[in-house]
Amino acid sequence: MASAAVAPSGAPSGKRPASGGREGDQMVITPLGAGSEVGRSCVHMTFKGRTVLFDCGIHPAYSGMAALPYFDEIDPSTIDVLLVTHFHLDHAASLPYFLEKTTFKGRVFMTHATKAIYRLLLSDYVKVSKVSVDDMLYDENDIIRSMEKIEVIDFHQTVEVNGIRFWCYTAGHVLGAAMFMVDIAGVRILYTGDYSREEDRHLRAAETPQFSPDICIIESTYGIQQHQPRVVRERRFTEVIHSTVSQGGRVLIPAFALGRAQELLLILDEYWSNHPELHKIPIYYASPLAKKCMAVYQTYINSMNERIRTQFAQSNPFHFKHIESLSSIENFHDVGPSVVMASPSGLQSGLSRQLFDKWCQDKKNACVIPGYVVEGTPAKAIISEPREVTLANGLTAPLNMQVHYISFSAHADFPQTSTFLDELRPPNIILVHGEANEMSRLKQKLITQFDGTNTKIVSPKNCQSVEMYFSSEKMAKTVGRLAEKVPEVTEPVSGLLVKKGFTYQIMAPEDLRVYTQLSTANITQRVAVPYSGAFEVIKYRLKQIYESVESPAEESDVPTLVVHERVTVRLDSESYVTMQWSSDPISDMVSDSVVAMILNIDREGPKVVPVEESVKTEEETERVAQKVVYSLMVSLFGDVKVAEEGKFVISVDGNVAHLDGRSGDVECENANLKERIKTAFRRIEGAVRPIPLSAS
Repeated sequence: MASAAVAPSGAPSGKRPASGGREGDQMVITPLGAGSEVGRSCVHMTFKGRTVLFDCGIHPAYSGMAALPYFDEIDPSTIDVLLVTHFHLDHAASLPYFLEKTTFKGRVFMTHATKAIYRLLLSDYVKVSKVSVDDMLYDENDIIRSMEKIEVIDFHQTVEVNGIRFWCYTAGHVLGAAMFMVDIAGVRILYTGDYSREEDRHLRAAETPQFSPDICIIESTYGIQQHQPRVVRERRFTEVIHSTVSQGGRVLIPAFALGRAQELLLILDEYWSNHPELHKIPIYYASPLAKKCMAVYQTYINSMNERIRTQFAQSNPFHFKHIESLSSIENFHDVGPSVVMASPSGLQSGLSRQLFDKWCQDKKNACVIPGYVVEGTPAKAIISEPREVTLANGLTAPLNMQVHYISFSAHADFPQTSTFLDELRPPNIILVHGEANEMSRLKQKLITQFDGTNTKIVSPKNCQSVEMYFSSEKMAKTVGRLAEKVPEVTEPVSGLLVKKGFTYQIMAPEDLRVYTQLSTANITQRVAVPYSGAFEVIKYRLKQIYESVESPAEESDVPTLVVHERVTVRLDSESYVTMQWSSDPISDMVSDSVVAMILNIDREGPKVVPVEESVKTEEETERVAQKVVYSLMVSLFGDVKVAEEGKFVISVDGNVAHLDGRSGDVECENANLKERIKTAFRRIEGAVRPIPLSAS
């Protein structure tokens, strides 16, 4: 199909000269976020004059404009399609800003579940963000307006926008998460977003596409780490919580309001059901979105795995028996042991930060961090269990509570990534969404894994472009009645060439209505041309221009000629002739030349008297043509002598060439002169002799 060469470049995209391919064959992929970092996922791709943007997130560790991807590196107005993989803030939270406050005017797609949760999650993000009005990226009205611009796509549904074809696969990770496959001019790019190949309590595992992409842009969050088995993680999780509350302690679980929270709630509710001694200890799902989130999960129950769907047929698994919703800390009666799951997961602000500040000094309490934490957030800082922490009010306090990191993060670990890439075998792999050290280790491991396979692996930083060159041949498929018979190797295929986007099809005119939204029509043109001379003069002149000038097969009551088997000329009156033809490019050109010739007859003087055809023999015609050829060759080359049997001897700067005036063959030791004479003779012959039928 297409061959690609990958070359990371620190220069801005498009500045480096294309080598080994046309400019149109250059693909440029640039991370505007998530390049050697986790956060603000955003990847810009251009190819064949088309532009796609994957994801549009914010960086959880920063606020205001600093949290955005590097949008100033691109022109948003040139983007055709923006594809959002899932609802997490680091993949979708800069979308309202990009849609409402930049020049972007393309189309935006995400899955149904992602759009439903996006609305809830971003409204909550705006409310809990503790930044000044000036630093706010957008408000609730911007989110509402952005919803109107977002289009939804089903899994495996193919959509085409401006020659860009794309569809999506289940990615696991969270409800509605998708991996996008994009096809531009036959070159396929798979963007995984965040994905997980492990089925958990409620989500399906990520699908494996049925064919290999040319480029795979893949997350590298966990580098070469390997997750513990899910059963082991669940046991550790429940044991830590059980032990803490049994000793009168409180457990804080900072988590995204949606995503891993639902998985952990399923685990806790089942564990509490199996342990009656814990029934008096409350579990709180502390999120303003709690009830709305559960409604969304119940709506999209069919998007989940078989286990949940089977359970739902008997009772709703998301109607928890032992878990209560908590909308704010003011409604929380903090007496005795309890378990509270609160957002955000990074402890930057909101309910999780308030509870952490309140509980961190008591050694009976515990904080269980259940997923990946981004560099620069308080949650990342406490994993190493420092002696002191800085509270939200700026004061320091001792960190006495126990901190446990038990990852339920639905990101692929190394075994999953390795197996996934081994099944796909993409010739080009681009690593994104990973801290620099983890990404570097993963890159080296993959280079070893694919050694000898000519697989190219790169890990660009933010704003560092990856340039690839694809030299793909244009291919047209025959469809309809033309596809019923397989042509021989040298047999030409004649039909209409139809281009749609970057695909080509050849079809019979009769099939145009079937395979396209187009239809065919035959246009017959008729024109009257003023002429009062003899019809034989027209015939004589036409024979000088066209080889085929014949009387029609059927007898006519007026003098009639058929020119080049396309245009019929009739002398319908003493004052004009009529011309008729079926319109097509060649017939239109023939008719134009005939009209011009007839109109010019009267302007030329003296009057041309036709010569009887019997008098003007073929020998005389050939002799006249030879004279014209000789005169023109002299004007071009100077020293030209006529030899026997219509041959010419041409001398130029001591080089001698022999030209056969009938066949056009040239004999000469000087290759350049030989080629010049052949070209000149071919053009002269085309000018002085009538146009043959084979020319059309």
